[in-house]
Amino acid sequence: MEVGFLGLGIMGKAMAMNLLRNGFKVTVWNRTLSKCNELVEHGATVGETPAAVVRKCKYTIAMLSDPSAAISVAFDKDGVLEEICNGKGYIDMSTVDADTSVKISEGVTSKGGRFLEGPVSGSKKPAEDGQLIILAAGEKGLYDEAIPIFDVLGKNSFFLGQVGNGAKMKLVVNMIMGSMMNAFSEGLELTESSGLDPQTLLDVLDLGAIANPMFKMKGPSMLQSKYPPAFPLKHQQKDMRLALALGDDNAVSMPVAAAANESFKKARSMGLGDQDFSAVHEAIKGPKHP
Repeated sequence: MEVGFLGLGIMGKAMAMNLLRNGFKVTVWNRTLSKCNELVEHGATVGETPAAVVRKCKYTIAMLSDPSAAISVAFDKDGVLEEICNGKGYIDMSTVDADTSVKISEGVTSKGGRFLEGPVSGSKKPAEDGQLIILAAGEKGLYDEAIPIFDVLGKNSFFLGQVGNGAKMKLVVNMIMGSMMNAFSEGLELTESSGLDPQTLLDVLDLGAIANPMFKMKGPSMLQSKYPPAFPLKHQQKDMRLALALGDDNAVSMPVAAAANESFKKARSMGLGDQDFSAVHEAIKGPKHP
């Protein structure tokens, strides 16, 4: 099966590499074409534009940074819509809001193409290991055909119905994750400021009812103030913002998420946007006084 792949950031590069390793023929595109080089070494071919990738491949996946990038790749000159047509499927796995997904879906289907949104839960390591959770919505027939792809990229996939539902579910998941990271950072700081050993807190949490892989994985590096980006903080804050807008649309009170979003904004203002989202810890810590 030949698959197109648009967007080779932290996630997209790992996902495209998995497809290559599992015997798929993959044609890749990235706005900065030099990012394609490593994939070419592993057997990928390069499309000069998104349109060129779609022209060549029956199925094309996109993994882009935000709604504006997703819209641009679909609708701009040399974009997806120039070549999408009857018999071709477009699977947008970017994390965007529901309105963006619906807009792209309408553009694709108006040209006779088929559309599926498929945002993922998981960051760099799950992407590398093919252990993502795929939250798909759109055309059920395309979902069924894409299962061999999803089986390589993820440990499970869910079909959630109409376009927009995948985007909404992903925003809910990331909103909870961001709120938890904020509370975790506050707990680490309160532990240290109280004269306690934060490593002991990690040990206690790992044995209790709120033990979870995120605390276990992120905690040790947070104690060292090291934040190698698995999921950049600027994208977490974007997802908090989109989730809060979804809350506005549905009149859902979200004071915890709103407060967490302010911490992520503060961290961005401190120049931490390209660090891992766990760098929100630095915004919680603030300046140390003797």
